[in-house]
Amino acid sequence: MKYAFFGTPEFAAIILEKLIKAGMPPVLVVCNPDRPMGRKKIITPPPTKIIAKKNGISVWQPEELKIENLKLKIGSVDLAVVAAYAKILPAWVIEYFVRGVVGVHPSLLPKYRGATPIQSAILNGEKKTGVTLFLIDEKVDHGQILVNKESRIMNNESSESLHDRLAELGADLLIETLPKFVNGEIKPQTQNEAEATYTKKFETEDAFVDLEKDDPDVVMRKINALNPEPGVYTIRDGKRVKILAAELKDGKLKLTRIQEAGGMAKAV
Repeated sequence: MKYAFFGTPEFAAIILEKLIKAGMPPVLVVCNPDRPMGRKKIITPPPTKIIAKKNGISVWQPEELKIENLKLKIGSVDLAVVAAYAKILPAWVIEYFVRGVVGVHPSLLPKYRGATPIQSAILNGEKKTGVTLFLIDEKVDHGQILVNKESRIMNNESSESLHDRLAELGADLLIETLPKFVNGEIKPQTQNEAEATYTKKFETEDAFVDLEKDDPDVVMRKINALNPEPGVYTIRDGKRVKILAAELKDGKLKLTRIQEAGGMAKAV
C-alpha cells in the first residue's frame, strides 16, 4: 500500500512512528518547513521530519502546495493520510488522490470539529472523547466517516496526556483500517450535521482565571486544558502569575506550582 503522509507536529509524529513500526511506512512525508523555535529562535525541523529522516523516508516541506510540485514529488501515489498538517488542503489536492485523503481527528465527529478538540473536550468537562478517521473534503472535518473509537477522559487528565493517548489510538485505527479501506471493505458514513459542534483557537485572554470568583472545578479544567499553551494565569497584587499546576480536593482548589512574572517556576 503506497500512500503519502501529511502531518507536522508531535501528534502526527506519534502516528507516523507507529505506522512505520507496524510495517506501513508512507512513501513521502509532507510537513511544514523548518521554523525558528524558542527564545533563541533556533531553526528546528518538524517532529515528523525527524522521524521520516531517521527511517529513510523522503520529506517535502512546501510553503505552498502547487500542483506541478505535487505531481513531481508524489507521482502515482493514489492515497493520502492527514494528521495535524496545520494547513487546509485545497480541493485540487484532495481530488489528486483517487482513493481519497484519510484524515485523523481527535474527537468523535461531528462533535468538536476544528483546531482544538482535545482542549475543548477537557474544558467542557466531557467524560469521553475519541478519534475519528474520515474522508477529507473541502469543509473543515466534514467528510464521510470511516471509523471512530471512543476513549474515556481520565479524572483531572491534562491535554498533553490526552493528546498522546489519542495519537496512539489514531495510529492503531489507521493500522487496522487502511488495508480494509483500500480493499473496499469499509462503507463511509455521512456525518450528522445536526450534531456538529465547533472549536476555536484559544487566546491568552481565554486562559485567565479569577481565583476568588471562578468555580474551582472550572479553574481546574482550565489548568488541565490550557497548559502549557496559551497558559493559565491570574493577577495578584497587580502582577501576572502563571498557574502551572494545582489539585482539586473536596471542592477546594490548591495551587501546587506557579510562576510569578519575571521569576522562576516554584512549588507553593
